[in-house]
Amino acid sequence: MNARPTILCPIDFSDACRDALGYARLIAEHFHGRLILLAVEDPLLMEAVQLAKGAAWNPEDTRDELARYAARALDGNPLSGVDVQFEVTVGKPARQILHVAHEEAADLIVMSTHGLTGARKLFFGSTTERVLRETTVPVLATPPSGRLPLTFDDIGRAVGRIVIPVDLWSSSQPHVLMGAKIAAFLKVPLVVTHVVEPVRSPLAARLHLPSIELERRTRAEDALRGLLDNLPAGVHSDALVAYGDPAEEIAKITRDRQAGLIVIGLHASPMLGARMGSVTYRVLCLSSGLVLGVPPELKSSGSREFSSLPAVASS
Repeated sequence: MNARPTILCPIDFSDACRDALGYARLIAEHFHGRLILLAVEDPLLMEAVQLAKGAAWNPEDTRDELARYAARALDGNPLSGVDVQFEVTVGKPARQILHVAHEEAADLIVMSTHGLTGARKLFFGSTTERVLRETTVPVLATPPSGRLPLTFDDIGRAVGRIVIPVDLWSSSQPHVLMGAKIAAFLKVPLVVTHVVEPVRSPLAARLHLPSIELERRTRAEDALRGLLDNLPAGVHSDALVAYGDPAEEIAKITRDRQAGLIVIGLHASPMLGARMGSVTYRVLCLSSGLVLGVPPELKSSGSREFSSLPAVASS
């Protein structure tokens, strides 16, 4: 097994990518990994360039532009200490990002949300959304905060606390263990939370709901305690059961606990494979911090497992 992680960071040359590049660089540098900076060119634009200049587009021009962008974005914090690779492809951005991630056996994709800043974003970038819907590689979505991390310790300070929402399905245990490894590495506490949704049905009006809701909360609390019992020693953790709309409650808990990272699962469909669920989508829209989306089954064309690289996930 190759112990050097490969980090893929798509770049569209916007200001929003600056933070994503900063996190990707620090992860690759700290773990002596490989950093791939990827630019995806629009085929229509390439055709327009060829018609205007009367010459074929040269991908080396885009590679040079990638290097210049990285130098500017990192504020003089060069990539000299990182095994960096500049890749240029032509096509649909999301499709090309996923293709390169597969071909290069990427362990992590770090990309900007391209969303609005603040506690509530109406949308995030369509490319990021499509990558999250299709990925079999964990994706770290970074908001354009304008606070570029300069050292790896800055990441721990920025995170502060980790929130791990769980649905108490079979996939919950691996996600909690991954979050615990990240928390242990960064020396930050974590909160494992489950949101009990209100029962909404015509039948509910005829039932004695207080006892039912109490039973649901009690079962959720017991299940959360069971998840925490299996955490590594030394990880400070809390279990929290909330009641209401899942995405709204997760966002509120994240704000109230001043957590800088949410580790959330990307649900699977037997027919369609890894797909981002509606709750995950809304959490991404509502979150103002880092969000790590974890596929139901971590797959890579290499033999590495993301869970064996907790430091990579901790960005």
